[in-house]
Amino acid sequence: MRNNRLHLPSFLVSLSGRLLLLTVFFVMLSEVLIYAPSIGRFRKGYFEERIGAAHLASLALEATPDNMVSEDLAQELLDHAGAHSIVLRGGRISKLMLSRPVVPMADVTFDMREEEFFPMIMEAFVTLFTQDNRVLRVKGPSPKDARVEVEILIDEWPMRDAMIDYSGRILALSIVISLITAALVYLSLQLLSVYPMRRITASMTDFRKAPEDLSKVIKPSLRRDEVGIAQRELHDMQVALRAALRQKARLAAVGTAVTKINHDLRAILATASLVSDRIAALDDPEAKRLAPQVIGSVDRAVNLCSQTLKYASEDIPQPRRSDFPLREMVDQVGAGLPPRHEGGAVEWENAVPPELRAEADRDQLFRVLANLGHNAAEAGASKVRFSAKRANGRLRIEVSDNGPGLPEQAKKNLFRPFAGSARNGGTGLGLAIARELVRAHGGELELAETGEAGTIFRLNLPSEDGSAP
Repeated sequence: MRNNRLHLPSFLVSLSGRLLLLTVFFVMLSEVLIYAPSIGRFRKGYFEERIGAAHLASLALEATPDNMVSEDLAQELLDHAGAHSIVLRGGRISKLMLSRPVVPMADVTFDMREEEFFPMIMEAFVTLFTQDNRVLRVKGPSPKDARVEVEILIDEWPMRDAMIDYSGRILALSIVISLITAALVYLSLQLLSVYPMRRITASMTDFRKAPEDLSKVIKPSLRRDEVGIAQRELHDMQVALRAALRQKARLAAVGTAVTKINHDLRAILATASLVSDRIAALDDPEAKRLAPQVIGSVDRAVNLCSQTLKYASEDIPQPRRSDFPLREMVDQVGAGLPPRHEGGAVEWENAVPPELRAEADRDQLFRVLANLGHNAAEAGASKVRFSAKRANGRLRIEVSDNGPGLPEQAKKNLFRPFAGSARNGGTGLGLAIARELVRAHGGELELAETGEAGTIFRLNLPSEDGSAP
């Protein structure tokens, strides 16, 4: 047995949960894209800071009377600058200002005047992932005086430690920003989309369980966005569907009653038919005059009951398509046309090209065309014409007659059972069934034209080009 409870998805597979995870992911991705240039900029700033500190240490040395300081002070100044040696250049003059007793050889040289954006980022990542403590020669203008160029020798590991510390702070900040952003987005989506969608889903589930309950209809929203439109459309659909279900239930009840009445009525009419036959056999002239009218009325009543029961119990079968010559089938339809309602034979014309073939259920298409021909004959037409052609991958068949045309009331209720007949005593079931058969093929049956000059019905059927070569 199917469980009618509304099962909400788990958090990770729910819409809000996935949006939350996607928000965190995209915020972190944007932070990574921001981090790459920022770590490059941090490396450049570190170099400039070391150059500035080295220049200050040199200025402290120049402040002495003989540009000489004690060895301990010199080591302290170099420690402050984080350098092995400091060289100042002004114009064409280079001067070693401070130096440790043992100066290592430089592994790589960087000129701050030639630093470019992408190489600067690449070198920053090289520093982060290197395992050796390289000695770097860095030269560039002093932040204190752009006319002075400073050249220093520094170790790489202190800069790497500073960059790792900076990266950790960036990561922590990114996580905080992404979580805050994701939480805000999550709450916004819950209020704007998820809760309204759950309300729509719950309404659909409740409506499925009890479509006759008026309280299960969703209340339309005043929102002007897509969610509001969906709620209003769902409300209109539920109201229309409930009305259709109510109408179907009433028709089903009426149909059941009609079926029972028909069963009893046919028995009564059968008795009446026997009595009418006996009356017709009498020698009384008045009885002989009235008997045909009584027999005709009884026959029409029996026919009406039979057609009603057949329509109520018959289902439209699935078309069994085959390829066949259409003109040959139309010849058989024309040969079976009944006499006109006023009497006399019906002239019929087969204007279907001999090479034209149809791809449809032959029996069902025969039934449709025969029904249209019979209707034309019973309406008083003296001539019926069948024509067909293929255009744009569709087969168009027209059945035209020279009858008096359909009355206005018949046109209004055309294709409606028990309401669309053009003659007294008719049920209108023929056209209704014919249209259902054509629609089962994926086509359409329509009234193309009607008037004093006659009536034209048109069939449009989907079809490949089946013309004979």
